[in-house]
Amino acid sequence: MISETVLETSLSGVKIFKKGKVRDVYDLGDHLLIVATDRISAFDVVIPTGIPGKGMVLTQLSAFWFGKMKGITSTHFVSAELTEIIRLHPELKPHQAVLAGRSTLAVKGNIVPIECVVRGYLSGSGWKEYQKSQAVCGVQLPAGLQESDLLPEPIFTPATKEESGHDINISETEMANRVGPELTRKLKSLSLAVYTMARDYAKTRGILIADTKFEFALPREIGKAAISRGEPMLADEVLTPDSSRFWPVEEYVPGGAPLSFDKQFVRDYLETIAWDKTPPAPPLPEEVVRKTSEKYLQALKQLTA
Repeated sequence: MISETVLETSLSGVKIFKKGKVRDVYDLGDHLLIVATDRISAFDVVIPTGIPGKGMVLTQLSAFWFGKMKGITSTHFVSAELTEIIRLHPELKPHQAVLAGRSTLAVKGNIVPIECVVRGYLSGSGWKEYQKSQAVCGVQLPAGLQESDLLPEPIFTPATKEESGHDINISETEMANRVGPELTRKLKSLSLAVYTMARDYAKTRGILIADTKFEFALPREIGKAAISRGEPMLADEVLTPDSSRFWPVEEYVPGGAPLSFDKQFVRDYLETIAWDKTPPAPPLPEEVVRKTSEKYLQALKQLTA
């Protein structure tokens, strides 16, 4: 599973579409090639040290979940099998060494500019907001909840998609003002359905999905001006340790922040050093890299074995 750490990709002869904090995305006409590198970010800053195997975990776990979505939602997913990707796009064959295990072929669409967040437990920014207003993104919650408490039922708490810095939590009403009430209704319903399916499955594998965020796209032929029409496709990565908060069932205790299957070791280390959380970020010590890599791999194995 673990291979040489890949921090950057450069596919000669293939048009770059976008480079994100973790993914390098290439334009293949009707398709996108999404390459998950081993880059890791914390506090919205990309760290110069990679996490071996991380990109493969994100790719393989997303492919696993996309396979379980049939009957719930359309997705942008075509394949994460390199042989199939190269069969459809033989121009990628010279790059198969770097693409192996970390590449997803996806249908190109227009991304809806909203993060569709679903929370099943009260944590992170939701917990901070609740302490001030007893609500999260305009959703009123019962009094007396503790940090990490199980919510009476999952809640839909959208956020803006920011190019830099933190996404901003907004209400469902504000989302409707931005993308239209009909699309808001569809995305809320799909997000809650996908989260509920994944939450119930993951619990049988010893993992609580405390919260997660989804991205959706609309078919390109609809056009950006008609963003409220069309059948949304679940896009980007889905239900990974980068987009979700995973907690071990056996260690879950409300009243604090449980250990999680993600970059917690990275954040914890960075909090102990003299860094002001602005670029450039410092490199990570070997022990932090090792522990973080192990957590990502553990999540993949528990969910897919």
